[in-house]
Amino acid sequence: MSESELAATDAAVEPSHDDEDRLTPAFVAAVLDRVEAGDDEGARALVAPLHPADIADLFEVAPEERRPALATALAEMLDADVFAEMNDWVREALLDELDAHQVADIAGQLDTDDAVAIIEDLEEDEQRAVLRALDPDDRAAIEEALSYPEESAGRLMQRELIAVRENMTVGDLLDYLRSNEDLTTDFWEIFVVDPAHRPIGTLRLSWVLRTPRTIQLADVMQREQTLIPVDMDQEEVALRFQKYGLISAAVVDQAGRLVGMITVDDILHIVQEEAGEDVLKLSGAGDGDINEPVLDSYRARVRWLVVNLATALVASSIISLFEGTIQRMVALATLMPIVAGVGGNAGTQTLAVTVRALATNQLTRTNRWRAVMREIRVALLNGATIAVVIGLCVSLVFQNPLLGVVIATAMLANIVIAGLAGVLVPLTLERLKADPAVASSIFVTMTTDSMGFFVFLGLAAASGLVG
Repeated sequence: MSESELAATDAAVEPSHDDEDRLTPAFVAAVLDRVEAGDDEGARALVAPLHPADIADLFEVAPEERRPALATALAEMLDADVFAEMNDWVREALLDELDAHQVADIAGQLDTDDAVAIIEDLEEDEQRAVLRALDPDDRAAIEEALSYPEESAGRLMQRELIAVRENMTVGDLLDYLRSNEDLTTDFWEIFVVDPAHRPIGTLRLSWVLRTPRTIQLADVMQREQTLIPVDMDQEEVALRFQKYGLISAAVVDQAGRLVGMITVDDILHIVQEEAGEDVLKLSGAGDGDINEPVLDSYRARVRWLVVNLATALVASSIISLFEGTIQRMVALATLMPIVAGVGGNAGTQTLAVTVRALATNQLTRTNRWRAVMREIRVALLNGATIAVVIGLCVSLVFQNPLLGVVIATAMLANIVIAGLAGVLVPLTLERLKADPAVASSIFVTMTTDSMGFFVFLGLAAASGLVG
C-alpha cells in the first residue's frame, strides 16, 4: 500500500474494540497493513493505546505467518506483561524466535508464577540456557517452582509476599513497609509467621491502616486461615478459594513453613482453564486451542475417534443380529435412530451433570448412591414422558398400536439405561483413579446406542410384531 492508501485506511478504521471488548477486524487489518508496508512506527502508534492483554490478543488473531513481522515491528512493546497474557501456543512460537538472554529479561520482570508459566513450556536445553541467564535469586526461585509437579500449588504460587513476626506493633509494621524498598508492592494481606517461618495468622491492609500504631499485631491478626499444601492440585486450590471466599492464601511446604502465596487473580485463570479442559476432555478434542499446531490436534483427536469407531462396531454388530427382523418390517430401520439418539442425549445430560459435580466436589463417596438414585428418578420421569409422546405418534403415523407400545417401552428402557450410564461411567473412572471427563461420552454413547438397538429390535422380535 502507498502512504496515502495507508492514511485512508487509518482514517477509516473503526474503534479498536467492538461492543464485546474484542479487537475489531478493521483495526487488526490496519496494524498488519502498516507492518507489511514497513511502517513500523505507524503500527506502533496504532497499538500504543492498547492494554497488554489486548496486544496479546492482537498476536493471537493475526495469521500465524504474519506474527514474526508483527513481533519485529512491536518489539519494544513486547514486555513481560504482554507475554504473561498471551496464549500458550502463540507465546511459545514467539519465544522460539528470541535468544536465552531476551527470554531471561522477560522472565525476570514477571512474578515467579508467570515466569514459571513461560519457562516450563520451553525445551529442556532452552530452559537451562534461560535459567543460566537469570539473576541468581530469580533462578533459584524458578528452579524450585519447576521442581514441583505440573498444575500444583507450587507451580502456581508466587514468592513475592510480606511476612513479619507477631512481636511487632502496627507502627513497627508501617515503618517496615515504608522503609524497605526491596519489598513487593502488590499484596492484599500480610502474613504473620513464628520463628520457624510457619504462618500463624494474617493481617488485612484495611485493618493495618485503621488500627492505632501502638497495638500489637498479635492482638489484631486473624489466626484462622486456609493453608495450601505446596503439592496440592491447582483444581483443588481453586475449589478452596471458591468455598472459603479467599482473596489470597499462604502456601506451605511439608514442614508447614511459608513458601509462597496464591492470589485470586491466578485462580480466575485456573477456573477458566479447568472448566474448558473438562468440556474438551468429554469430547476427546485434546487441548482444543485454535492456535494449537494441526499435527498436535490430529494426534490428540484421532485416537479417540479410533476408539469411537470400535464402539460403533459394537452397536453395528447388535443390529446385524436382527437383520432378518428389520427386513420383514422396514419401519424398524426408520425408528431405530430415534431410540438411540434420544437415549444418547439423555446420557449426555446426566454425564455433564455428574462430571461437573465430581469436579466441584459436590459428588463424593458420602452421597454418590443418593446421586445415582436421583438420576434414576429423573430418567424414569423423562423416559415416561418421551415414551408416551413417541408411542402415540408412531401408533398414529404407522396405524400400528403394537409398534407404538414397542417403541415406547424401548424408549423408556433406554433413557433409564442412559441415566445409569451417565452417572456410573464417570463414577467408575473416578474410582479407578482416572479422569472422569476423559472419553466418558464415548462409552456412554456406546451403551445407549447398543442397548437402544438391542431393546427395540429385541422387543419387536419377541412381541410378534414381525410375522
